[in-house]
Amino acid sequence: MPGDRPSRATEAFFGRRRGKALRPAQQAALDKTLPALKLDLASAPPSRLEELFPVPVAEVRLEIGFGGGEHLLSRSGSMPWAGFIGVEPFHNGMAKLVSALSGSPRPNLRLYDDDATQLLDWLPDASLAGIDLLYPDPWPKKRHWKRRFVSAVNLDRFARVMRPGAEFRFASDIDSYVNWTLRACHAHADFEWLASSAGDWRSPYPGWPGTRYEAKAVREGRVPAYLTFRRV
Repeated sequence: MPGDRPSRATEAFFGRRRGKALRPAQQAALDKTLPALKLDLASAPPSRLEELFPVPVAEVRLEIGFGGGEHLLSRSGSMPWAGFIGVEPFHNGMAKLVSALSGSPRPNLRLYDDDATQLLDWLPDASLAGIDLLYPDPWPKKRHWKRRFVSAVNLDRFARVMRPGAEFRFASDIDSYVNWTLRACHAHADFEWLASSAGDWRSPYPGWPGTRYEAKAVREGRVPAYLTFRRV
């Protein structure tokens, strides 16, 4: 029941909502495509999330904060049998993704452009086959750490909506956030880290397309980490 779910944070987990002005073609793509793909949280969720998609899908996966959409586009294109929900509150990132969809539509993709905790609280129990949180805002200053998306409260949210055996994947180039996430998941009874050697977390995920954020990190000498946790 909604009353049993965690309350939302008083501060958003994301920063600014808008960057530079969109080009006319980007704005046109946003105006045309986003309304058709955006989830309406004012409506009750379907009992089966697979019903959100106009094509048959065998499972549904969520990506939180997809940035420019490189990974989400790659995954939804290579896995047409799975449904994907992408969340990105940054206006310019959403515009970049929907502009790409103009030439390569994805019937197995739905979108949400606000706080991911709202969506998580809307989703039915045990409805997701996986959650990706890739290069989230690290909030590096200690006074801002409470705004990091990985927290005990949000891991509770993940655990509620993930099926047993579903995977939570987290990638970051910020050592303090990697360690933060390892500690948080280790302390949570519903998650186990799937790593037996350093190669398991230093190697990108299978089929990893790379992202512009990752490329920037590597150029600046930071080493990415790719963590995978199983919902037990």
